[in-house]
Amino acid sequence: MSVSNNNNNQGDSLLGDLEKTIIINNLMDSPFPERDEQWRDHFLSHIGGANLKLGEPEVAISKDGFPYIQLQTVAAGESFQAFVIKNELDTILEQGFGVAINADLQQPDWIFSYGDLVNLKLNGSFYTDKTVFTNPEEYLGIDKDEEILVGQPAEEIFPNFLRRQIREFLQYSGIKNPKIMLIARNYTDEERASQDLVFNIIPTQFPSEKDFNTIMNTIQWFLPKQYSFFGADELAIENGFQSL
Repeated sequence: MSVSNNNNNQGDSLLGDLEKTIIINNLMDSPFPERDEQWRDHFLSHIGGANLKLGEPEVAISKDGFPYIQLQTVAAGESFQAFVIKNELDTILEQGFGVAINADLQQPDWIFSYGDLVNLKLNGSFYTDKTVFTNPEEYLGIDKDEEILVGQPAEEIFPNFLRRQIREFLQYSGIKNPKIMLIARNYTDEERASQDLVFNIIPTQFPSEKDFNTIMNTIQWFLPKQYSFFGADELAIENGFQSL
């Protein structure tokens, strides 16, 4: 997935932005206690287009149990093969990886989940503050008398590459026919309207609640951080679920 940092035209076209690379390298000099909100904004604005290099090994399972491409910042004058996140984004998303920045250090400089990269692809940034999804702290589930609209998530929210990753994961986890739907709440009120993804997953399908929570945590890793989702019995909502 890397491209050679050389002088031919093809190589130059695949290289990252030199200015962004310099900015990222300068940001890396800041000690962790000094990395404030401004540091964070600068880092997130420039890391996607900067020249990085693949670590060794190129992919590793982190402490959280998920696979990450290991990327490292490059020193001035260093000979390396350039890896630019934005240029390689489609390949990373097809393979189902997150991205770790300088994970070879005692403390990684940043960890991007698969969902963070999905958000970069869909919305042009790793994180999105403004969202139409329900605040998970309010409620997740469907009240007995609650009026909802039921449909399927559009490609702009739940693209095919994300659908495939979650489908294959759920099938691997024992869900033979994983299904999904999108529900809209308070749909008559523009200010209060929100939406949630719902999967046909309930705790009784698994040997223990811990197994169920592991499934839900993995789905969360696959989804952008602003997405809200939960599991429900597929028989509880008529004409709602469709196969992933």
